[in-house]
Amino acid sequence: MAQIFCDPGEKREDGTLLLSGENFHHIIQVLRLRRGEEFSVYFAGSTTEHRYGIERIGSEDAECRLRFSKEADVELPCYITVLQGLPKADKLETVIQKSVELGASRIVPVVCSRSIVRLDERKADSRTKRWSKIAESAAEQSRRAILPEVCLPHSVEEATELCRGAEVKLIAYELAGEQGASMDGTRQLIRGIRPGTEVCIFVGPEGGFTEDEVAVAKSAGFLPVTLGRRILRTETAAMTVLSWLVLELER
Repeated sequence: MAQIFCDPGEKREDGTLLLSGENFHHIIQVLRLRRGEEFSVYFAGSTTEHRYGIERIGSEDAECRLRFSKEADVELPCYITVLQGLPKADKLETVIQKSVELGASRIVPVVCSRSIVRLDERKADSRTKRWSKIAESAAEQSRRAILPEVCLPHSVEEATELCRGAEVKLIAYELAGEQGASMDGTRQLIRGIRPGTEVCIFVGPEGGFTEDEVAVAKSAGFLPVTLGRRILRTETAAMTVLSWLVLELER
């Protein structure tokens, strides 16, 4: 079943929806849905699924009619933020795509001391728009009820401040085991998370965190955790923790 996200303003009082622009291109020209076929729509700010049927297809738009609505039950019961140390090349795109598929609500790129990539304001804005489109595509493909947010790149201090109100804050640190962290401790933290909890997961770039960055995170309430005896790539770490959360939280 095809799915798209729409602005609430596109919804008409008579129960119809006029597809145009990118959504028209995606549903009609890419997926090639035809008159009589159905697709799902989620409107921003709501987790209700709306099923529309296509009634008319024009050269630049399509008129669709609401067939039914139902409350979706596809989201994890926690608001999860992934703070991802800015990696090189297209690795962040992979992190965004897979994090959205696994249930993350927000992804924040973080410029760390060992981040190789440096973005000026113009490039950061352009990249963020691209990252947001990747998140939207991943949310549609995985049938998410919400469109996860992708933020502009933040400093370590700014990123940890974003998570000030979170009840559970974890930083995946490769030296955590040497500082007393264990898999049993990580397991207990994950198993202790309850529905309704806000969770933040902080992952470093390819070169890992500096001691100063870990100190900043600790002062903001982040708990260093180990992800096992092996050193994971930066694009693997967040997915590992998210997978554990899916296993623990979904019923």
